Amino acid sequence: MRRGPVIAIDGPSGAGKTTVSRRLAERTGLVRIDTGAMYRAVALAARKAGIPWSDASGLGTLCAGLSMEFRQEGGEMRLFLGAEDVSRAIRTPEISMGASAVSAHAPVREAMVALQRKIGEEGGVVAEGRDTGTVVFPGAEAKFFLDAAAAVRARRRFLEQGAGERVAFEDVYQDVLRRDVQDSTRDHSPLRMAPDAVYIDSTVLPVDAVVAEMLRHVPGLRGDGAAGGPGR
Repeated sequence: MRRGPVIAIDGPSGAGKTTVSRRLAERTGLVRIDTGAMYRAVALAARKAGIPWSDASGLGTLCAGLSMEFRQEGGEMRLFLGAEDVSRAIRTPEISMGASAVSAHAPVREAMVALQRKIGEEGGVVAEGRDTGTVVFPGAEAKFFLDAAAAVRARRRFLEQGAGERVAFEDVYQDVLRRDVQDSTRDHSPLRMAPDAVYIDSTVLPVDAVVAEMLRHVPGLRGDGAAGGPGR
């Protein structure tokens, strides 16, 4: 018996997918799968192991031995790589670019897609990333493509920096532009909007407005912290 629908949210870096998917999961009681965080974790693990992000074979071998788990702790969904909580370590601009690099390799994507599908095989999940609606969950009951102007997305990334990080806004902006090109032109699972996805531009929309718009398109959700019941 399925636990609920699968909701797939795709879009470029900084579009607000993480914040929106978190809020949507909180309001519906669904489990959140941050697929982008998983690729970031691969990039981090590769950096620690001394494996170049361009080494497809080495990355594939690395992925075969990685253990990842999402845990709800302190009201937040945390990602553990083995026994280590890497939720903060994977959010640097460097690892963001590394995630885009490693995700371009077929062995990495095959390993991560298999894991993502296993997590969501019984439904009841909100999955966000860059190919969740086109590759990971093509049969998802609801698909969205969340976008925003590049400058706004860069500003969001810039403000996410911790106290010890000093990357200039212009550098973050250029990273966003480079990642847009890298993600949309890679050979394996490029970033694109699924034909049946709903397009939402979050440039000027607050998070709650984006979530409300999504709930209008998801059948069988109340949006009050419980799955099921009449649609909105």
